[in-house]
Amino acid sequence: MDELGMPLLQHLEELRQRLIRVVIAVAVGVIAGMAAAEPVLKVLIAPLEGNLPQALSPTEGPAVYFKVAVVIGVVIAMPVIMYQIFQFVAPGLESNEKRYVLVGAPVASLCFALGVAFAATVLLPAAIPFLNGFLGDIVEHRYSIDYYMSFVSNILLWAGLVFETPLVMFFLAKLGVVTPQGFAQARRIVIVGAAVGAAIITPTVDPV
Repeated sequence: MDELGMPLLQHLEELRQRLIRVVIAVAVGVIAGMAAAEPVLKVLIAPLEGNLPQALSPTEGPAVYFKVAVVIGVVIAMPVIMYQIFQFVAPGLESNEKRYVLVGAPVASLCFALGVAFAATVLLPAAIPFLNGFLGDIVEHRYSIDYYMSFVSNILLWAGLVFETPLVMFFLAKLGVVTPQGFAQARRIVIVGAAVGAAIITPTVDPV
């Protein structure tokens, strides 16, 4: 009983210690994020071309500000979070599995960051003016800051995930789940599925 109980208690204690480190890292990141939140907001609002979004309640502006600060904080703390997760699960991994994690995690992070950067610097500056052009002669496009940031966050998230696709395909092929021939045969299905998925995940113009 003791032989089985002690390792479990040790794992729980290790988990507690690593969670504390993660919380501290996120807290420090959020503090830094509070300094960076306003410049980041200015970059993301820039595609509106001077049409500032509106705050529909006294708390909406501060709420969005702190949401952005928290997201920035988590991003800053992500290396610590990933390191703590890896150190916790590493004893149960085989050497080849550790190698995949050590290589895959940084590459996945880089791919996601590239997707977010592409969306922020290329996709949004092109998409927002284009979307605002619809019925531009008879409709004045105004957005609440909360809705606009939800829209932008959705775009950034899915752009980051789309940029993960080559890495996912590589590991699926590496693990033998699929083959290059299988990818080629399923190409038409994937194209249709991607179109349907894009229609589902693309944010709508209604405020709901």
